[in-house]
Amino acid sequence: MNLVTLSQLNYLKLKSKSFIYFLTLIFQYLKKKIGSTEYGIGWIPLGGYVKIAGMIDESMDKKQLEKPIQPWEFRSKPAWQRLIIMIGGVTVNVIVAIIIYSMILFYWGQQYLEVKNMKYGIECSQFAKDLGFKNGDKIISVDGKYYDNFSDLPEAILLSGEIQVKVERNDKEKFIVIPDNIIEKLINNKDESGFISPAWPYIASKFDEDSPAFDAGVRVGDQLIGLNGKNLYYFTEYLNELKDLRSDEISLMVLREKDTLNFNFQLNSNSKMGIYYTSPSELLKYSKKTYTFLGSFPAGAKMASNRLNSYMKQFKLILNPNTGAWKGLGGFITMGKQFKSEWDWYHFWNFTAFLSIILAFMNILPIPALDGGHVMFLLGEIITGKKPSDKLLERAQVFGFLILMFLLVIANGNDIIRLFN
Repeated sequence: MNLVTLSQLNYLKLKSKSFIYFLTLIFQYLKKKIGSTEYGIGWIPLGGYVKIAGMIDESMDKKQLEKPIQPWEFRSKPAWQRLIIMIGGVTVNVIVAIIIYSMILFYWGQQYLEVKNMKYGIECSQFAKDLGFKNGDKIISVDGKYYDNFSDLPEAILLSGEIQVKVERNDKEKFIVIPDNIIEKLINNKDESGFISPAWPYIASKFDEDSPAFDAGVRVGDQLIGLNGKNLYYFTEYLNELKDLRSDEISLMVLREKDTLNFNFQLNSNSKMGIYYTSPSELLKYSKKTYTFLGSFPAGAKMASNRLNSYMKQFKLILNPNTGAWKGLGGFITMGKQFKSEWDWYHFWNFTAFLSIILAFMNILPIPALDGGHVMFLLGEIITGKKPSDKLLERAQVFGFLILMFLLVIANGNDIIRLFN
């Protein structure tokens, strides 16, 4: 598991009102006034910005404030009405995410792999192996809790603090203790192969036209079980082993029904055997849940809630300097890596909904220049009955803007450092 969600913090800065207004100082808006409202499209449409008459915001435009208060202005409204206005954007972000998740579930349904159906156990990255996991381990519980959906396991292991993971290994139970500095270890880890994934054997399904393996005698249905005298059972193990070989002659061991066979042949010019693997969806039993149109909405709301809860856990790690999680923040480069090389509508809509959830959470934080900063002052006004001075609000906006720029520099700075590392 990589900390994808941690790396999205920079994107939120781009989406925030403060940074969008900063861009408008560089690029002139295309504007058109309709009625009493002026609309505009920026040259770089990275998000939305709303400037409200009679409100002290990050634009620091005080011309309207020097004029007499008008009944239609923001400042003339009761505090509770201004509060509703300020949480409007966050509310819409949450609603948009719920709608998108609901339509994803309605159109594609929810496909997942139950832990009990992982008959080959897990396959581990080097990072997971360093923690004590081994390929083929079957996870029984995490800190005494059983997880039905495999996709919930990586987060449960990495974000729950110091815990014990019970696994079944060679028909025996074993406990693996996860250290409390796991996040720092994960961020400093150079292995980009993730954390854990479902394991599945390498079974030949078809061959390239010029496959050296086929010419040597390997056939459809053969299960690869060894390479150059080394026992290898899983597909990615062969990927790791073959990447360092260059047109070398290899010895391949396969299991054909009950017979173990050996084949010697030379890899092709691309260091490939020319063997296509059997899809894990054919080897593992995946579950799929479908939803009616009306039934998709409560399920979509639950999915949005789960995503928000997950992000909040990761955000807490950022605030804790001892975890080193702030090193996982990323900027433009990290964000670009989240997109696949081929267009995938399912991935696109999932990513869009998740960004909307993150934006809602970030914008409600009590940081001046964000909606949450305005909400903080409005709640104070409602409780005390006293409105903060314009001077205080102006200084708060400047302070909040500097915080956002600081985080922006850190996020993109991390990207640059990772390029050189």
